Amino acid sequence: MNTTQLECFLAVANYLNFSRAAQQLRITQPAVSHQINTLEDELGSKLFHRTSKSVQLTQAGHLFLQYASEILKLTGLSKARLKESRESLPQRFGIGCRNFLELRFMHGILERMRLEMPQIAPILRMIPFASLENLLEEEDIQVMFSLQEATPPKAVYRELVRCPIVCVCAPGHPLANASQLSLQQLAAGGRITVCPPPVYPPPLLAAQNQAIAGRGPNQMLFCDNLEIVFALVRAGYAFAVMADLPGGRLSGLRYIPLSEFKPLSYGAAYLSSKKSPVLRKFLAIAQSTVSGNEGTTCAP
Repeated sequence: MNTTQLECFLAVANYLNFSRAAQQLRITQPAVSHQINTLEDELGSKLFHRTSKSVQLTQAGHLFLQYASEILKLTGLSKARLKESRESLPQRFGIGCRNFLELRFMHGILERMRLEMPQIAPILRMIPFASLENLLEEEDIQVMFSLQEATPPKAVYRELVRCPIVCVCAPGHPLANASQLSLQQLAAGGRITVCPPPVYPPPLLAAQNQAIAGRGPNQMLFCDNLEIVFALVRAGYAFAVMADLPGGRLSGLRYIPLSEFKPLSYGAAYLSSKKSPVLRKFLAIAQSTVSGNEGTTCAP
């Protein structure tokens, strides 16, 4: 049973004329007859006595009349309530990132988003990179942050900032007093933390591989994630090589530029076919926020 059948039944019951019911519903008379026939088949009862000259409700038709009207009222009420619910709920906007440093990078963006887009509820997803690509394609998230070289093949990339590759170490580390470092100096700087892909995306992994070239196993500490990296770095066990994201620095650590590496392009990736007004506004906020922070958060 569907609402079209009920609307046709009520119109015929009101006019007791299929032609006038069709005019009122703005459909053809055969369409009205078809809806009534399928409704009668479903109910297993004739609702109208039909002759060439008249149409009359049967006893079953009179009985069904009161229910049909109530069913349509409830249907209309439920649609209205659901529409009100959708309009009152905040619109969700999925944002993907790979680690806690990217969450720190997003802090200022999210704060601006809350003030300028109060109707939007951000849904943050922090999971491995390959899974983020799937979520983007499935529209579970609308945007993700990424280094340019690691942008998903189907996504559009928009640069937000260029991040230097730096050595991160504790204040008491032998490298801590340098204003700039070379690969040769890193080689003499003690242990280095080592992260596998996808913890380190390809361009950062390439820099790490250059920094560990020629080192023995005793000079490397292998880490499963960045939380472990920073625990070891804070404790002075080793240094790390990573991208210096705006807003991503942890207090109490030294961030020293590596002279032999070019800055990496970091930005937002999204599907061009899904560039909604909300996404456009978010990208504008992200660009403005990051541009305002450049020159301070990435300074050595």
